[in-house]
Amino acid sequence: MTENDPLRFATTAGTTEVAEIPPVAEDSQGLDMIYGLHAKPPLRDTIAAALQHVLAAFVNIIAPALVVGNAIGLEATDISFLISMSLFISGIATFIQVHRVGPVGSGLLSIQGTSFAFVGTLVTVGTAAVDGGRSPTQTLAYLLTICMLGAFVEIILSFFIEPLKKVMTPLVSGIVVVMIGLSLIQVAITAMGGGPAAIASDTFATPQNLVVSLLVLTVIVVLNCTRSAFLRMSAILIGLVVGYLVAWPLGMLNFGGLSQLPYVTVPIPFRYGFGFGFAGFIPLAFLYVITTIESIGDLTATSMLVGEPIEGQTYLKRVKGGILGDGVNSLIAACFNTFPNTTFSQNNGVIQLTGWAAAISATLLRAFCSC
Repeated sequence: MTENDPLRFATTAGTTEVAEIPPVAEDSQGLDMIYGLHAKPPLRDTIAAALQHVLAAFVNIIAPALVVGNAIGLEATDISFLISMSLFISGIATFIQVHRVGPVGSGLLSIQGTSFAFVGTLVTVGTAAVDGGRSPTQTLAYLLTICMLGAFVEIILSFFIEPLKKVMTPLVSGIVVVMIGLSLIQVAITAMGGGPAAIASDTFATPQNLVVSLLVLTVIVVLNCTRSAFLRMSAILIGLVVGYLVAWPLGMLNFGGLSQLPYVTVPIPFRYGFGFGFAGFIPLAFLYVITTIESIGDLTATSMLVGEPIEGQTYLKRVKGGILGDGVNSLIAACFNTFPNTTFSQNNGVIQLTGWAAAISATLLRAFCSC
């Protein structure tokens, strides 16, 4: 038996004891990470990493507010407020998830943002409420209330992670992670062609859209292959900057709507009041169960990427804290007038691509998102 075996024997006073060593995904020295989970990189590198995580998640954080707000007929000022609260809560939730507040949080670099899994159901429930006679703001109050109450489903499930793991085996978690990746392919291809707006205007996959998107992709891939650690860590940020600089003179950017928005949005808890209905609560509660399974897969993948255990008590503690963090953060999100938060799957792609797993960047991420 060697040092690396799962069981190590120790002899004390003539007796042989067996001590369990928690298994890890792989030796952390063999991981393709520039900065590990507990590293304290220089400020320059930290700012670059934090910006990349924000920019990679930015669209998905604000999109649910846009989709649901437009579906239920909210005014532009209310949609703007929802977007601001989505960004604000994303920053707060990420800080809680990464730095752990008591038992809440995974302690991993798990970026939190508004979950797209709820959008379809929220739109269906919301439009039915509007058709039933509720005003758009009353409908929003209704949606936020059932989101707030539904968050307790995930909070309760977090206390049963150990028995759930008997069902959520590594095979099941692996399938979930694969399905997450496959589902993001469609999102990425749609975005490269110009997004939903381009589909609606019949300009999807125009040469202009494809050239700019492929240029950004090429810059990121080339920089990721360089020997410079800083260029690799900054590949996504530099690629996005190059894309914007090229898109600007081509007339692909429109900043006209920014002049109508306030410079500062003050968070107001329960701004729209309360509402409730079992017809909307039941499907939302079920979705919290689904996102719990998804988050277990996300947290397992993140642990594996950064060389943390994917079995044993340390792993279970991280997953339990992460799921509890998702539930608590979704509860806070509803109190501050936005939709449920969850761990972002694309976060693992950013970690693997940049080689950055240091949790310290989440402190700056919180500041950027909150602004």
